[in-house]
Amino acid sequence: MRIPAHAVCTAIRDDIVSGVFAPGGRLTEELLARRYGVSRVPVREALRTLESEGFVTSRRHAGACVAEPTEQEAADLLELRMLLEPLAAARAARRRTEGHLKVLRGLVRLGQERARQGQGEDLRSLGGWFHETLAQASGSPGLIALLTQMRHKIAWMYVVEAPERPVESWAEHGAIVDAVARGDAERARALAAVHADRAARAHRPRVRTSQHAVNTAGGRL
Repeated sequence: MRIPAHAVCTAIRDDIVSGVFAPGGRLTEELLARRYGVSRVPVREALRTLESEGFVTSRRHAGACVAEPTEQEAADLLELRMLLEPLAAARAARRRTEGHLKVLRGLVRLGQERARQGQGEDLRSLGGWFHETLAQASGSPGLIALLTQMRHKIAWMYVVEAPERPVESWAEHGAIVDAVARGDAERARALAAVHADRAARAHRPRVRTSQHAVNTAGGRL
């Protein structure tokens, strides 16, 4: 059975984000084909996609290598997400479906419950699902794709500290959903902007001091 290139792309991206492949490391088609049990054709396609996303770079005489983003690139990416997430919330207020609202409210209930219980690992996953669902509710395929790609890259470039007041953080999530449910786009945008600013302050770059490049040892949004 032929494994599609997008599945190989996902597997390589996950291994880059988790630090299996270090920044600057070579990514040979032969090695990757053996690792994932595929031919070199889907690997080649996956590497082209990952290069367009900024995870991979091509070097003369070395071929494909894991990219080495700088501190400035990491900071720019986080700033861009802080602009786009409020836009997604505003669009969600205009375009969300009842299905989106049901999922968002369910995630808020679970998040608030886990926050009260101090279950930090669950909160990390729930927070990721919440923001992914909010982006989906925007009904904007291009915006959804951008936010998804940024979520992967920020997980690669940053360590995210747990919020000091998780109950308050999930109360902010709840307020955003309430604004989305009412169709109040400006309120949803404003609340999402405040939340994104607070969340950004919990991000710490994974910096390799010698080259001022971002390291990639783990952590996801």
